[in-house]
Amino acid sequence: MRLLHTSDWHLGQSLHNFERHYEHQRFLDWLLDAIVAEQADALLIAGDIYDNANPSAASQKQLYRFLRLAKERAPRLNLIIIAGNHDSPGRLDAPGPLLEAHGTRVIGAVQRNADGEIDVESLVLPLTGRDGAVAAWCLAVPFLRPGDVPRIAAQDGADPYLAGIALLYKQAFELAQSKRQDGQAIIAMGHCHMVDGQMSSDSERRIVIGGTEMLPAGIFDPAIAYAALGHLHLAQNVGKQEHIRYCGSPLPLSFAEVNYAHQILRIDLDGAAVREIAPVPVPRAVELLRIPSKPAPLTQVLEELTALSPPEAPPEQQPYLEVRVLLEQPEPGLRARIEAALDGKAVRLAKIETSTAARASSIDKEVMTLDQLEKLKPDDIFKQLYQQRFGNEAPADQLSAFAELMLP
Repeated sequence: MRLLHTSDWHLGQSLHNFERHYEHQRFLDWLLDAIVAEQADALLIAGDIYDNANPSAASQKQLYRFLRLAKERAPRLNLIIIAGNHDSPGRLDAPGPLLEAHGTRVIGAVQRNADGEIDVESLVLPLTGRDGAVAAWCLAVPFLRPGDVPRIAAQDGADPYLAGIALLYKQAFELAQSKRQDGQAIIAMGHCHMVDGQMSSDSERRIVIGGTEMLPAGIFDPAIAYAALGHLHLAQNVGKQEHIRYCGSPLPLSFAEVNYAHQILRIDLDGAAVREIAPVPVPRAVELLRIPSKPAPLTQVLEELTALSPPEAPPEQQPYLEVRVLLEQPEPGLRARIEAALDGKAVRLAKIETSTAARASSIDKEVMTLDQLEKLKPDDIFKQLYQQRFGNEAPADQLSAFAELMLP
């Protein structure tokens, strides 16, 4: 049996006010071709389908069109979606009955029965092979909030939320074990932040609930053949265990991800075990540029921007640009100068990042008393902050302008 693992599509995401519908559509079209080319038996989508809990109509239409075409092109495809922390569980669940009639199973929220007990049965889904027989069982566990997990009294200082997550996976695994027959694998899905997982500082929303953020790899029973995870945008395995994987996001969602190798993962099962895990690179429809590669003085930056090529691609295919400037003093006309250098160039200016090589100032080194702070005058604070940021004394014209600003 062959599985494809993807996650973190973030449909509807904008990059510094540039909407990315074109890029997402290019990825979805590519994924449709990959499903057919790879002869996939199942597609596992591990959360963060949308970028926010209230996605646009265009983003929802994009998803439903993809699901329809996926089943048309691969009628026997098992397609399972779980909610991520960016998704609205209810919004994902709402069309569930209709989607299930067309072969897509969606787990947005953990369901409870009339007695208030978690419906573990709804989280354990069969995966069928090309002959229509069950070949594996999937623990389809969405992003878990405190109200989604079994209630456990804290023991030995253990966090009850973390213990509840571990218990829910254990209950789902035991149910799958009771259902599986010889030669059937058990697969887990989850949307979470695992211990030692490397995250993108600019685009990932931290998951912090009840003081607990990171989950240990031990929540997955050793008998689980593969764990398909979502949330972290960098493709990586967890705890040096090859079978517990983040596939990463298919698009770079911030300039911090410009060098990520974006991919989906292909997992081949041989009976109850994994035979091979291999990345399938996702082509990048629109490039992200950082100019220069490291922050540099403005004169050098403007020279590099002026040397860029004229337009050769339609607007939706032109690269996004982050300009990185090392400042020695304030530059009030910075954006205007950068935009002038980019006039007629084949890029879209998304971000200007400024930094300084300033030395630490006395305001950092000394802890002032309240009496000392009270004696500070506004121009004293301005001088110290200027020194802290730019590493030199504030020039006379800046001091004069500040004094004028402070006039009543």
